[in-house]
Amino acid sequence: MAARPNTNDNTTRIAKTFVEARREGGVVPEFPGDVPVTLDDGYAVQDAALLLAGGVVAGWKVGRINPPLDGIDRLTGPIFADQIVQAGADPVAMPVFAQGFAAAEAEFLLRIGTAPDLAKRTYTTDEARAMIDAVHVGIEIASSPFPGINALGPTVTVSDFGNNNGLVVGADAEGWRDADINDWPVELWINDALIGAATSAAMLDGPFGAVRYLLEHLAARGITVSPGQWISTGAVTGVHPVAVGDRVEARFDGRFAVHCTIKAR
Repeated sequence: MAARPNTNDNTTRIAKTFVEARREGGVVPEFPGDVPVTLDDGYAVQDAALLLAGGVVAGWKVGRINPPLDGIDRLTGPIFADQIVQAGADPVAMPVFAQGFAAAEAEFLLRIGTAPDLAKRTYTTDEARAMIDAVHVGIEIASSPFPGINALGPTVTVSDFGNNNGLVVGADAEGWRDADINDWPVELWINDALIGAATSAAMLDGPFGAVRYLLEHLAARGITVSPGQWISTGAVTGVHPVAVGDRVEARFDGRFAVHCTIKAR
């Protein structure tokens, strides 16, 4: 019988390959090791990659797992400070791995206003909402040096920082405190063509539910959340492939819009 692969060596190899490719703007044509079997295995790679990458984590992305894996229906990944950009009057150019995977997602971005109790492990959605001090509209850039990151399933997506490669923070979603943002219509346009339209009501328990999930998930991993960090709460209209040169616009509630263009990493 063949010997089983050394799990620690496999974890380190995957993490090192992704971190180096992201740092150098390279491509990873094939998954660099044995595919993580469980989400915990994928997060072990993510944790190892965080140590290797350094940098300041200024937020977290939340994505949906459909169908759920082992009863878990969301995943998460870090967003680094140098990849978070404030939207301006002119569209900001956001980098992607041109030979890898690249997509844009219209998302509500929620900012942590209160640090959680380190001993707390479970939250209600109302408790999670109370910890948020701002809601903005935005675009998440999903990109990885590995073209098959989503095709191989959530354990692989998790292993490369949840497939995040940047965040465009748009306008304050005025009225969010007194309204149900789950009902706001959201549209994603690429090169002036409507690509997707939906509301957050179709996204499990919505943006504040995504915060609840994240707080519980990070607490279980022993990771603290700090005031000022952003949470990108999930792709409202879906994950839409983009290419270098594309123009992307996300529209929210017919009142807010955020733009970016796509450039090569």
